[in-house]
Amino acid sequence: MALTNFLLTVAGVSAAILLLRSDVKNSATIFRRNVRQIRNWIEEESLSSSSKGAEKVKPKQVEGQVHEKEIPKDDKH
Repeated sequence: MALTNFLLTVAGVSAAILLLRSDVKNSATIFRRNVRQIRNWIEEESLSSSSKGAEKVKPKQVEGQVHEKEIPKDDKH
């Protein structure tokens, strides 16, 4: 009886280990794929934001130019 219990325990533990190994391998594969996809998204976002940021940069003021805000208006009393 003890030998049968030992063999059943070994068989059960072995089956659990085999199932867990394959599950862990699949999970690790999916995790690596997700990390790769997230990394690609971050790179795309940083590239698009850097190109948008370059477009939004205001050109430097040339010495001869004056902005409308700097032109004094006549006081109306």
